[in-house]
Amino acid sequence: MRFLFGSLLAACALAGHAQQYPAKPVRIVVPFAPGGGSDFIARFMAQKLTAGLGQQVIVENKPGAGGMLGITQGVQSPADGYTLTLIASSYTVNPSIYKFAFDPVADITPIVQLSQGPLLIVVRPSLAVKSTQELIAMAKAKPGQINFASSGQGSVIHMATELFQSMAGIKMNHIPYKGTGPALTDTIGGQTDVFFSSTATAVPHVQSGKLRAVAVTSLKRIPALPNVPTVNESGVKGYDVILWHGLIGPKGLPQRVVDRINAEANKALKVKETADQLQNDGVAPAGGTPQQFLVQIKKEIGIWRKVAADAGVKAE
Repeated sequence: MRFLFGSLLAACALAGHAQQYPAKPVRIVVPFAPGGGSDFIARFMAQKLTAGLGQQVIVENKPGAGGMLGITQGVQSPADGYTLTLIASSYTVNPSIYKFAFDPVADITPIVQLSQGPLLIVVRPSLAVKSTQELIAMAKAKPGQINFASSGQGSVIHMATELFQSMAGIKMNHIPYKGTGPALTDTIGGQTDVFFSSTATAVPHVQSGKLRAVAVTSLKRIPALPNVPTVNESGVKGYDVILWHGLIGPKGLPQRVVDRINAEANKALKVKETADQLQNDGVAPAGGTPQQFLVQIKKEIGIWRKVAADAGVKAE
C-alpha cells in the first residue's frame, strides 16, 4: 500500500513537471545572418513569446548553406520544445534544388506561420512597360530579350519569376545575382529590366520614381501601393506567390508544447503593435493552426518541384 501511494506521488510529480513548460529558456534558431528580415521577425516574436511564456526566448543566428545549416541543426535537436527553428518561404523551394539531410515534411513539427507578404514586380523606368499585360506583350514580341534579375539561382524570387513565365506563356532571360541588394541596384541602374522584389525593399524606390511597379504577386492589393494591381487581376489567373516566415520544431514535438507556442504566437500576432511592426518589413501577420501551416508547406513544395522540373532549374 505504501509502495502504491509512493508510486502515485511520483507519477503526479512527473505529470506536474511535464506540464511546466517552459522550465528554462527557449531558443529560436535563425538560419540567416543578423540584420535581415528573417532576423527582425525572429527577434520581434522572441520578445513577444518571452512575455507570453514567462521564460526568456533567445535568438541564435546560424547562417550558411543557403539556410540549410541552421535548419538542419534545429530540426535534429531534441524534441523537447527548447529549440525552435524559424523558416522562410525558401524552405519550400529548397527541396526541389538541394538534397536535404532530413525529410522536409515528415521530420518536422509545424507550429505556426508568423508572417505573409507579396513580392512586387518592378521594372526599370526606361522600359516601355506600365502593366503586366504590356510586360507579357513585350516578352512575347521579344522572346529571351528581356532580362530579369533574381537574388540567386533557385531562390524564391527566381522560382516566382519562372512560375510567372510558365503561366503567362513567355520566356525572359535570367540574370542571377548574389542577393537582393545587387539585383535591385542593377535593375534601378538599367542593367536588368525586371525584378520580383520583396515589398519593403522596393516600395521606397517606387515612390521615388527609381523603379516602376507593375503588379503584386498576392491575390490582394497592398495598402502601401493601392493602385498597383495583382498579377491575378492583370490576366494571369490563379497566380499567387507570397513570402512568409514560420516556426517549426523537430519531429515528435509534444502536442502540449505545440499548442502552447501556437496559442502565444497567435495572441501576439493579433495585437495592432505587431501588425505595425511587421508592416515596416513589408509583411502582415499570419497566424493560424499548425495544420494550416503544414498544408501550406506541403502545397508549396509540390508547386516549386514542378516549376523546377519544367524550367530545368538546378543548383549552381
